[in-house]
Amino acid sequence: MNAGFLQTPVAYLKGVGPNRAESLQSELGIHVYQDLLNLFPNRYIDKTQYYKVNQLQKSNADVQLIGKIVHLKTVEQKKGTRLIAKFQDDTGEMELVWFRGQKWIRDNLKLNTPYVIFGKCNVFNGVFSMPHPELELLKEHQEGLKVHMQPVYPSTEKLSNKGLTNRVISKLMQQLFLETKGKFSETLSDGIRQELKLISKSEALFNIHFPKSQELLAKAQFRLKFEELFYLQMQLIAKNMLHKQRIKGNNFDQVGALFNEFYANQLPFELTNAQKRVIKEIRADLGSNAQMNRLLQGDVGSGKTIVAVMSMLLAIDNGFQACLMAPTEILANQHYTGISELLDGTGITCELLTGSVKQAARKPIHEQLESGELHILIGTHALLEDKVKFKNLGLAIIDEQHRFGVAQRSKLWHKGSSSPEGTSGAIPPHILVMTATPIPRTLAMSLYGDLDISVIDELPPGRKPIKTVHRYDSNRLKVFQFIRDEIKKGRQIYIVYPLIQESEALDYKDLMDGYESIVRDFPMPEFQISIVHGQMKPADKEYEMQRFVNGETQIMVATTVIEVGVNVPNASVMIIESAERFGLSQLHQLRGRVGRGADQSFCILMTSHKLSSEAKTRLETMVRTNDGFEIAEVDLKLRGPGDIMGTQQSGILNLKIADIVKDNEILKTARYYALQLLKADPSLEKPENLIIRHSYAQLVKYKNIWNYIS
Repeated sequence: MNAGFLQTPVAYLKGVGPNRAESLQSELGIHVYQDLLNLFPNRYIDKTQYYKVNQLQKSNADVQLIGKIVHLKTVEQKKGTRLIAKFQDDTGEMELVWFRGQKWIRDNLKLNTPYVIFGKCNVFNGVFSMPHPELELLKEHQEGLKVHMQPVYPSTEKLSNKGLTNRVISKLMQQLFLETKGKFSETLSDGIRQELKLISKSEALFNIHFPKSQELLAKAQFRLKFEELFYLQMQLIAKNMLHKQRIKGNNFDQVGALFNEFYANQLPFELTNAQKRVIKEIRADLGSNAQMNRLLQGDVGSGKTIVAVMSMLLAIDNGFQACLMAPTEILANQHYTGISELLDGTGITCELLTGSVKQAARKPIHEQLESGELHILIGTHALLEDKVKFKNLGLAIIDEQHRFGVAQRSKLWHKGSSSPEGTSGAIPPHILVMTATPIPRTLAMSLYGDLDISVIDELPPGRKPIKTVHRYDSNRLKVFQFIRDEIKKGRQIYIVYPLIQESEALDYKDLMDGYESIVRDFPMPEFQISIVHGQMKPADKEYEMQRFVNGETQIMVATTVIEVGVNVPNASVMIIESAERFGLSQLHQLRGRVGRGADQSFCILMTSHKLSSEAKTRLETMVRTNDGFEIAEVDLKLRGPGDIMGTQQSGILNLKIADIVKDNEILKTARYYALQLLKADPSLEKPENLIIRHSYAQLVKYKNIWNYIS
């Protein structure tokens, strides 16, 4: 069946018409035949089994029996009547019960005639009974279309109210298969199908809608999930390959004096094996003549900054400038302080540019950038202003990239170096994106499949793992005593309250109540307390943060403002109030604020006794592990892919049948095959790949990948 025919508007399908078509469009997004074909069932009712009366169990499952109705009676009850039929087979008898529609049943039922009945069984007064069963004469049942397992389709209340029930959608699907004769173009090459023992496309589509057996259903699901993920990966990998061919990058072929000198004499500690591996991957990219587009993932405290610094040194050794853009002033300041200290005495110039930098101080920065005297610029969105012009920007590093929009990133891209003397055209800078939000591998393969991914998966030596415990509100006095003991040792404490936008007033009240009780328990002048929340002026926030950083206050009471980027090595205790109201990734990010010094650090999760099962799972996960990737996997299972990346990208993978969490093994297989295929035949010109080339073109024509990734 050609793809064009499947683009026929659904209104033309027999049994649909304009009104139903409108409902299908608005409720399920079904516009054309293809969309209806891709409306896959949520679940199935198995009608392949026939039970005997003596095999019935007290279970909630639907069952199907063959037998005869031998007797009917009406029984009075408090309100109205009920109709009871005695149903029997050769092993025993049971009751069928109707509370409504009794007249129709009485008039149409045939006694002592074989029927197939289907429904859920209850036990009433020791007898099995089936309320409102589906009934079909055995003779008609044997003659009907052999749909043993009945599909249950996604639906909405509006559709049911308009008469578009599951039964009607099933009938429309049968009509679609009649009109197309159940023949659909193959979309995968013979080679892939044989290697993976996949059934044909037509067979898969038939058995997903009208499965003949559990086994064929499983084969159909595997085939269609593989295909969907395969083409998703094809688009991502092809985009990446095209990027590498088309978008030239400056070739950093020198590993020069600055890099080597720093590595030999300035490094404050021995690099971990993970850091060495990642630097090697980045070096290979930078010397490949193609623009680097790499995502660097590493847990809080895994040492991404040192990797960033060494990448910048490679750029400077090759005569280029580098910049680092962070989402907040606090984070930019922190990067600036840390990097300046690391590069002290190397002769490398480094400046900070944020919204707070006064106009008078900006002028020399702008001038030194354009002349090339300034090697490294660190800052916030201020780096994107038109006035900021580099002489030759060779490397742009973006921290916590999900906080920047696409337009902002492309602005940075266009600040690339003009080409070397005597050549024309600007070459974009190499891009390194860093994130401390661990993204599960499955999600990363789909969301960032067009970026190369590096992972730092070990912590620097000497870091003690943070001890995490869960305490109920009733243990508060003990927790307060623990805080006093830690302060006596000269340590500092964070106490964080949740902030949920919708209830700002309530959150503010929680924070202030908490603050007041802490002030009562930790009175001045013995204790000094800072408070930071979203309703304060930026300057006041900065002042309070600074007091804590300088050690003038021992306790910082805050909402989640401190989630990213406060570095106080002396803070060793993180107390998270109402921890059940936080998501896993947030809890993990907050915990990462402590454990930055050599002392043992602690994270205490405070909750009430009332906890949902999901909240319990989150808390147990936090207590069990410090591994951000493991936490991200649990989070993905709990929340689904849409939420992981935050609301601005919710519903992230708009897949029809595959689920990147549950089907992550299929995803890996699909990515492997897509990668092998594109390496061997990048333009899909070999005769055996023409089917894939054609299907790919159709897919891009009718359904671009960015429909999948919103």
